[in-house]
This record gives sequence, C-alpha cells and structure tokens, in this order.
Amino acid sequence: MTDSTTERDLVLTRLIAAPRAALYRAWTEPELLKRWFAPKPYSVTEAETDLRPGGASRIVMRGPDGSEFPSAGVYLEIVENARIVFTDAYLRAWEPSPKPFFTGIITFEDAEGGTRYTARARHWSAQDRAAHEAMGFHEGWGRCADQLAELAASL
Repeated sequence: MTDSTTERDLVLTRLIAAPRAALYRAWTEPELLKRWFAPKPYSVTEAETDLRPGGASRIVMRGPDGSEFPSAGVYLEIVENARIVFTDAYLRAWEPSPKPFFTGIITFEDAEGGTRYTARARHWSAQDRAAHEAMGFHEGWGRCADQLAELAASL
C-alpha cells in the first residue's frame, strides 16, 4: 500500500554542521531569512514573520531581472529549535488563499556532527507536487539549504 502523502511530498534532508538553534534563528529572524532563503542570484527583499499559529508569514523574492515573487501564508505550528510548519492555504489570519499550493514542514533534529535538517513540501495534489518538482524544487531548495548551512555555521 502506498502512503498517499508520499505521492504529494517533496523532501530535502541534509546534515548541517550547526546547532538546531542557529538553523531555527535563520528560519525565524527576518534579517537572517533574507540572507539565505532565495537561491542566488535571486534575493529576498522583504521578510515578515509572526511566529505563532495563525501568524502571518510574507516573503518577497526578487529575480536578477527585477521581477518580484511575493509569497504569503500562515504558521500552523512553531516548536522552538525543533519544528516549523507553515502553509500558503491562508494568506493571513485564516483568510483562505485563492490557490493553495503546499504546506511546509521544517524539522531540526540533533545528529552526530550537527543537525539533521529536513524540509518537506506537502502539496494539495500529486499534480501540484509534479509542478513544484518541474519548477526545480530539488535544485532550488538544495541551493537554499547550502546557503542556510553557510549562514548557520557563522551564527
């Protein structure tokens, strides 16, 4: 029997040579988030985090040509230094999104040599998962994880 979530999930796991607290800070402090969240040469021009269930998250990425890509959502779960769950199913304060795409589940676990970092994108449908994969999930999120690791090692 196939786990139905597996058909809708994209997962990236890395061992990062930094403590969980550093990774958590990089995910939750807007000024740190701006330094790693977009795969270069893209950048993050705006980042807002209201770290509580129902709190808004807003990130604006800018492409090398100046195009901007805003992303809004809400946090579903925050466990300091351990887990962050967010979704674009809501824009803010439980206001439904016109087109929900995925829920992000980020975990930080102690591991020999640092932290086991897992970023899971759980999509609403297998078609959304396939579209995200075709957009370059593994390459883009992988490059961001490299940038996250570099930043976290300096914190």
